[in-house]
Amino acid sequence: MTGIRLTLAALAATALTLTAAPAALAAEAGITDEVTMTLGKDGTLHVVEKITGASGQLKRTFITRTRYDDANDRLYRISNVKGGTLSGDVLTVTGETVEYDVKGAVTTSGGVEELRWFAVNGWNQQVAKATVKVSGPGQVQNLSCFAGELTSAIGCTSASMDHSATQADFEQDAIPTGQALTVVVGYPKGSSSGRPILDKRFSLAAAFTLDTVTGGALAGLLVLLLGGVALIYWTRGRDARVAGHEGGAVDPVHNGHFSPPDGVRPGQIGTLVDEQADVVDVTATIVDLAVRGYLRIDEQPRQAYDAPDWMLVRNPNAPVHDLLPYEKALYDAIFDGRDAVLLSQLSGSFVSHLGKVRDALYADVVRQGWFARRPDTERTRWTTIGVVLIGVGLLATAALAWLTTYGLLGLALVIAGGALAVGGQYMPAKTAKGSAALAHTMGFRQYLFSGELGDVPEQHRVELFSRYLPYAVIFDGVEHWARVVASVSGNGHQADNLYWYHGPAEWDLSKFAGSMRTFTTTTSGAISATRQFRTL
Repeated sequence: MTGIRLTLAALAATALTLTAAPAALAAEAGITDEVTMTLGKDGTLHVVEKITGASGQLKRTFITRTRYDDANDRLYRISNVKGGTLSGDVLTVTGETVEYDVKGAVTTSGGVEELRWFAVNGWNQQVAKATVKVSGPGQVQNLSCFAGELTSAIGCTSASMDHSATQADFEQDAIPTGQALTVVVGYPKGSSSGRPILDKRFSLAAAFTLDTVTGGALAGLLVLLLGGVALIYWTRGRDARVAGHEGGAVDPVHNGHFSPPDGVRPGQIGTLVDEQADVVDVTATIVDLAVRGYLRIDEQPRQAYDAPDWMLVRNPNAPVHDLLPYEKALYDAIFDGRDAVLLSQLSGSFVSHLGKVRDALYADVVRQGWFARRPDTERTRWTTIGVVLIGVGLLATAALAWLTTYGLLGLALVIAGGALAVGGQYMPAKTAKGSAALAHTMGFRQYLFSGELGDVPEQHRVELFSRYLPYAVIFDGVEHWARVVASVSGNGHQADNLYWYHGPAEWDLSKFAGSMRTFTTTTSGAISATRQFRTL
């Protein structure tokens, strides 16, 4: 009895295995795809696919872009989908039959109009068998098919046409997922109005093509833009002209007293000449305040390897209310409520005040009528416009290079913006009054370095030649004038001092030139070390 039961169980298992095997084989075999394609007169390919044997959700990823040539890609546009939903390039099948239209599948090659389409490709399940029937607006001139990878040159299982040459038939067995069946059918030229849809592939060489059109347009645009920059400078950035008699040599000595041309002070001269309020202007103003009696400079004794230092001592009886706004701002920045301060300490204490000194200097040259607008504001305005134009040019270059072959035209804006940003430094323009003051200043500089100082009474020489010294700082002639001052009196005697400059023990006027050269260098360094004057 037990043997009979075992025999029956074995027979049942065998029967179950035999009934399950066909189903498993069918599942492994994949889908069957019957494709019917019709090419219309307008070049649109209408495709109908009947699909059987699918298991689970069926999806297809269309090939919609291929390489056409070195410069272009070829596009295939899918539309009018029925029996499924298309999202991007992915078709999700909802029925047993799918329909869609394809544009861009036709191109002319020689005397033949060639239809090329990936009739079967991109299914997420293996295609066990595919058949393709193609009909078109004319007789078939030639046909071919390829199976496998997209670039495969292996022919399909079969390819033929009917006896009337109006229909082409193709077959292919076992198309794995990710592979394709590509069919190619040739018709007489002019059978349809179909054309390939090309999309230019981006490349730097193509984007910045230099030919007659782009070269001429670039040259014209550069002439226009750079001419505009030159015109702006000609009308806005040039100094006003002055009459010829405004220039020439000047004599700043009147009745034995110093009287600079137009009453211009050293800091004002520095800003007038280079249109910038910089560290040299501040250094010259400190020396000028000392020479005019508002403070005294005491050189500190030092050992051989000590850094030189000076004490700036405030004169409590000086008429501070007579100072110009920028001089008062500098005077307050130096002492800041103190009666004396070491020069080495200024780099720390100046930080919160130097911005006011600079603003006051720029405001002063406008108040004097030498500039219609503050030079720093004028520079910033035009430089900012130039930088903005560079930014617009870069965006235009990127857009033109990406979308067209005229990327070079955007570079014209970049070049013009660069010219304006650099040229913005030269945009501050002096008024006629400012130009006249500059002419007088240059005459004073010529007088200062001519060596013809005239007959100056002995009792006025120390004060007079000291008054020259701050201007020599501006004109980069410190050492020359320091020697002139040292030679006025004392004749190298040890006890010699100036009323505004005191040296340490065993110091005399013979050392003044070296001391003053070091003082101006150290002062400029201390000022420029502060954060707010780094950009001056």
